[in-house]
Parts: sequence; C-alpha cells; structure tokens
Amino acid sequence: MITNSRNLMFVACLILVLSSCQGQAKPATATIFTAPKVTATPAIIPTATAGVRISKPGEYKGYSDPLYQEYVKTSQYIPVRDGTKLAANFYRPAKDGKPVDTPHPVIWMLSPYYRDILGDGSVSLPDLVKHGYVLVSVEDRGTNASFGTYPGILTEQEAQDAYDVTEWLAAQPWSDGNIGMSGVHYFASNEFLTARTKPPHLKAISATLTHLFDIYNFFYPGGILYDGYLATWSDDWITGGMLKGTPVDEDKDGSMLAAALKQHETEPKPKDVLAAMPYRDSKDEQSGQQIYLTNSQMNHLNEIQDSGVPIYHWIGWYDSAPKDILVAYNNMDSPQKVIMGPWGAWDSNLSEEEFPTELLRWFDYWLKGIDNGIMEEAPIHYLTMGGEDTKDLHEAKQWPLPNEQPTKYYLDKGPSGSIKSANDGALSLNPPDNATVADEYTVDYSTSSGEWTRMTDYTTSVSTNQQKNDEKGLTYTTPPLASDVEVTGHPVIHLWVTSSAKDGDFFVLLEDVDGQFSRYVTNGQLRASHRALVDAPYDTQGVPYHRSYAADVIDLPKEPVELVFDLQPTSYIIGAGHRIRVTITGANQNNSLTPKIDPPPTISVYRDADHPSHIVLPVIPQE
Repeated sequence: MITNSRNLMFVACLILVLSSCQGQAKPATATIFTAPKVTATPAIIPTATAGVRISKPGEYKGYSDPLYQEYVKTSQYIPVRDGTKLAANFYRPAKDGKPVDTPHPVIWMLSPYYRDILGDGSVSLPDLVKHGYVLVSVEDRGTNASFGTYPGILTEQEAQDAYDVTEWLAAQPWSDGNIGMSGVHYFASNEFLTARTKPPHLKAISATLTHLFDIYNFFYPGGILYDGYLATWSDDWITGGMLKGTPVDEDKDGSMLAAALKQHETEPKPKDVLAAMPYRDSKDEQSGQQIYLTNSQMNHLNEIQDSGVPIYHWIGWYDSAPKDILVAYNNMDSPQKVIMGPWGAWDSNLSEEEFPTELLRWFDYWLKGIDNGIMEEAPIHYLTMGGEDTKDLHEAKQWPLPNEQPTKYYLDKGPSGSIKSANDGALSLNPPDNATVADEYTVDYSTSSGEWTRMTDYTTSVSTNQQKNDEKGLTYTTPPLASDVEVTGHPVIHLWVTSSAKDGDFFVLLEDVDGQFSRYVTNGQLRASHRALVDAPYDTQGVPYHRSYAADVIDLPKEPVELVFDLQPTSYIIGAGHRIRVTITGANQNNSLTPKIDPPPTISVYRDADHPSHIVLPVIPQE
C-alpha cells in the first residue's frame, strides 16, 4: 500500500538524485558530441534472483538485487550540436571510491533549476544507484553554469538540446545505451518535450506532478492569472535558479561559471513575459510566438504518442493541474501507467521508500528488461481521501471510472443552519420549480482560499478551516448526509449569473463540512468573459473546454447567462453525518489577479426552474 508520509518537495520530487558525495569525486573528462552507439531495447527476461518475489505498487522484492553501496559524483559540460555547453552532474555506481566501468542504464533530468539542489544532503542514497543505474542532472541552456541564453519555457531549442543530451549519454562508455528520464514539475514537462523529438535511445519516462503541460491553463486557469504563484516562481527562479550555480569539475578557477552567468544577466523574467499575454492565442512581443499554443505539450499529443516512449504519470489530487495529465493519458495509447494520490504542488507526500520503489520497478522493466509484471497490472491506481485521509490503493482500467454516476446538486434557498454566510443557502438533490429568483452578492475582494493553495502547497492547508472565508461568500450546504458520498472524477459547476459589471471572476470551492469545520476538497474558477465553450483539439472526456482566445472574450449581458466550468479532479469520501458545501466568491486574493472595481460589483446567482444553477458530482456507488 502506498502510504501518506510527508516530505519536503525537493526531497520527494527529486528523490532520484543523490544527497552528497561519498569519497573523493574524480573529475570527468569532457568529450565532444559524437554519434551514439546503437543498443537494442532489452528483451523482457526473467531474473535469476532466488526467494520470494513480490512486485506491486509500493512493494518490490526478489526481482532486482542491489549491486552497489557507493557512488561517485562528478560534473562536467555536455556539448550540444551548436557548441553550447550545458552543465551536468553525474552520479555513478562505485566500488572503493571509484566509478565502475560496467555500462549501466542512465536516468537523467533537465531543468532551469540549478543542478546542485538535487544533491543538497537531504536525501539518502537512492535504490536506483544501488541497483545499477547512472543518474544525471543537467541545467538548461541560459541557466546557472550552462552557457547560452535561455530560450523560454519548453521551446524547440530546449527540445533540441534534450535530444542531443539523450544521445550523448547513450554514447558514453559507462552507458549501456538505454536511457530514461524522471523528475517533477518542470523536469517532468521536459520529459514530454524530449519524447516529442524521438531520441532513438530514450526508452521510458516517469513524470511526477507535471506542470506546464498546458502552459496557459497552468498560469491562467479559467482565464484568471495566478499572479501570486507566477511572481514567486519567477523571482525564485531568477535568484535561486538561473543566476546561481556552481562550477563543474573542470572549471578550477570558476571562470567558466562567471562567463556563463554573465550571459544570463539580461534574460527576461517569466512573470514579465506571461503577465503580458492574457489569452491563449496571445503573442510574445519579443519572439512574436504564440507561446501557449506552440510550447504547450498538450498541443503535441500526437507527437508524444508517435515516439512510443512508455510513460509513468504521477498525479497529485492537490497539485496545480491534475486534469491536464488525465486528459493527456486519455488521448495517448502508448504504454502508460497512472498513480494518483493526496499530493500537492510542493509538499508531495511521496513516501521516501515507496516512490523510488516504483521508479525501480518501472525502469527495471523498460531499461533492464526485467519481467516484473508491472505492465500486466491495471493501468490506473489511485488513493481516495476523506475519513481516515487515505485508504488502500484502488485500481481501475479507465478514467473516468466506468461506474461513475453524475449526480446533480442544485443551489437552493436556505437557511441550512450551518454557517452565517451572505445567504446560507441549501444544496439539494431536487431541481427547483420556482419562478425567477437569485441570490445577490457584493464582491468581497478579501476572500481567499488561503495563502497556501494547490499552486503552492494545498496539502498544508487542507486541514485549514475554510469557514471564515465561507462567511464572506455565497454558500450552499446539504443537510447532514445519511451515508458516505464518494466523489471521484471531475466535478462540473453550472452557474446562471448576472452582474452589475461587464465582467467578473467566479471562484467555486467544494468542501466537506463537519460541524463548524469546512475542509477543502477541490476548486475551479472562470472569468465570465471567457465563458464560451468550444470543441477542444483533443478528447476531454466531457470536461468543459474554454479556448480563451482574444476573439472569444465577450462581456456579460443584462440577462442571465450560464457559466459552465470544471473543478479539478479528486477522489474524496464525504462521510455520513458530514455536509457537502459549495462556496462561491468573486475573488481569491493571495492567489489570483482579479481587477478591483470601486465600488465592488454586485452579482446575482440564479436558482430557479429556468436557471437551475447546480453542481454535477461524479458519485461512485458505495459497495
């Protein structure tokens, strides 16, 4: 069973990488880019390990023996085709303080974050090195000790570099030519970028909590800028990423590092670029490119699939964009596995034991050809929250779950008696049959789901009581439930609204209410002017799609209009005796940039027979 142990983000998400060097690191010799040797994909073969064999999510015994207890860390520059040098750390199995000459599979990662954060001393020697893998971390061009100018988020230049590094690694004498990639967030996004280029030696990837798969949806969910996260990430990237770095072994006097950092001084901050691009089809003034369309991997699903590279997706219910990865999974038929749990953006709750165990199972199969049965299992495993937080790992053959029962809960009059909010409305299974009626609400710009959200670390604030924030908004709450209600899938909200303003932001929280404690379950948001629904360029499995092109934007009319948008997917049991609550606000300070109007506008949320505002919950029948 996968357990729920808390770790720092950079411990859990980068646990592939080593903590600190054991013994004296020997400098590696820089080599020029050469044509890679050709190594066939290993045949799937049984191992000769004796004894009990167990291979299931989080548990792995008897298939792959540890071969080493030491490793040596070195660093050097890797040249790519245009001559630019990229700084890299290498973690190789060792004996008696010296790296072994035996060729092994290589697992590597690429990102703009400085490579030494992967070896900060907080992670013990991972099983992957013990079991005969070489680990490599590489800094993007234009960042830290790597030369060149950073080309932007997930560009073709970055893809080209990733191809070259993959094939360079395959050609090294300590590599057996079987290359994998792993990592979290930006690292994970780079894995899909690399797969698109079809490097001959890239045999499998393991992508954890992937961000930026849909760049626009990541920074502008529902057309609303996540400005708090963007500013923090952008500034931290510059101060803790691009302009940091350490010399590689060959750079004895630090002159190469100084020269590289000099090249990065004038690079624009991501927040300055993205904040000026409010629509999915906006163009970057400097490059003239439509970054959200050309660089988002969501727009390159066919290319990723055509690569044939097997993918292990790790998805967090509290991460910033779990929907995007589930959509990607459903739009590709290459070999894939999915695991989903109560993990967030920065505090991922990935077990220090079980996460590397899954990586070992995955890469043993695809890089070493060990017949451990991982691909004979159900393709989807997930943890359900609520009650005792996490329960046993469930499995499924498809997503959404085939036994899902879409259930409408209608916004209704109150009082529910559960909260002193702007209206204290009810949430009912019965559709309204009344004449036109609406709940009026003057936008309160101080409303916030908390400083820590799914863009930062919602697993920290899941236990934070949302009651005070709910009191400032419109709430709709059920009576105490007679039995458990499991919500597993994509909730969708239908709101009929008008406003005294021409536009407005609508934030919806789904909550689990236990007495006076209101626990966050999931959320969604939409700027009303972005409400136009169009057919997506891929299969969304019924989830609403807002293209958010500049031409799609339209003001609110005087008469009621329907806003339809999804909340991030979840798997959560709201227990018997608890209540289900939907909270609606017009702002989410600390997180999203909602233009302030003075005086604040008044919105009306309708709940009558002609305008039946409701939320559709994907309810799973209880056994």
